[in-house]
Amino acid sequence: MYDRTITLAGKAGHAIAASIDGPELGFPVILAHGGGQTRRAWKSVTRQLASHGFRTIAVDMRGHGESAWASDGAYDISDFAADLVEIAAAMRRKPAMIGASLGGLAGIIAEGNRAPGSFGSLTLVDVTPQMEPSGVARVVGFMAAHAREGFASVEEAAEVISDYLPHRPSRKASPGLAHYLRRKDDGRFYWHWDPTFIEGVTRQGGVSSDNGRSELSAAAASLALPVHLIRGGSSDLVSLEAVKHFRRLVPHMAYSDIANATHMVVGDENDAFGKSIVEFLLSTHEMEMKS
Repeated sequence: MYDRTITLAGKAGHAIAASIDGPELGFPVILAHGGGQTRRAWKSVTRQLASHGFRTIAVDMRGHGESAWASDGAYDISDFAADLVEIAAAMRRKPAMIGASLGGLAGIIAEGNRAPGSFGSLTLVDVTPQMEPSGVARVVGFMAAHAREGFASVEEAAEVISDYLPHRPSRKASPGLAHYLRRKDDGRFYWHWDPTFIEGVTRQGGVSSDNGRSELSAAAASLALPVHLIRGGSSDLVSLEAVKHFRRLVPHMAYSDIANATHMVVGDENDAFGKSIVEFLLSTHEMEMKS
C-alpha cells in the first residue's frame, strides 16, 4: 500500500489524499467514506480486496482527513460527486465504486445524475435516498457538537466517541485515534474535517430523504449499472421500509443485511462486510478481471 495525492481540475486544483493497494493492473475499486471519517475506515477491506486481485483507491473526501478543505465552502453532495467522477475518469477502465453514507450519496448523484457510465458497479453502505430523520439527527449532532471548540485532550475525544458508540468497547486514546484529530497552536485537538462542512449540512436540515426534494430518488431511479445495497441490521438510518423504497427505484439491485451492525457497518462487522463486498465484486466483474 502507498499514499498519493490526486490533484483535481478546477479553479482551486483541489488536492485529494488517497491510499492505493493491490496489483497495478488489478480491477480498480474506489472507496469513499462517510461524513466525519477518513480513508483509514477502509483499511481492512482494502487488504481483503487487494488479496483477491483488486486495485483499491481509498480517498479522503474533500474537507476530510488529509485532503484539502474547500475555501469556498463547496460541500454540497454534487461537489463530492464531481470529485468521484473526475477520479474515475482518470482510470484505465470504469472502476467499481463503494460509498458509505456521504460517499454513497455522492456515488448515487455521480452515476445517476452527473455522469452516467462513470462506474462499473455501485455499492452503497447503509445509505439510500430515504433515511430516518432521527438517525440523521444523531449523526449530525455528534459531528456538530465539538466542531469549533475541539477537545482539551485525545482522551476527551475518546470519551465522546464511546458515548456515541455505546455498543462498542470503550475506545481508549489510541495512536489510531490521533489520525482523526488535528492539534492546533492553541494546544486543543480538533476533528480532521472542515467544520464548514457539517455547518452546511445543519443549515440544510441534514442529509436525509431528499430533504423534500426528489433529486436523490430520481438519480437512483436512473441507475442502470449493477448496484449492491449493504444495510446494517441494526441501522437507525436506513429502515426496512427505506430498503423497499430503494428496491422500487432500483429493482435489479443486490442486497445484503449485516446482522449486529449499526450505521457504522464497516467498523461494527468488518469480516462479514468484507465477505459481502468481495462476493459481489467477484461475481459482477469476473469477466472484466480476466480480460
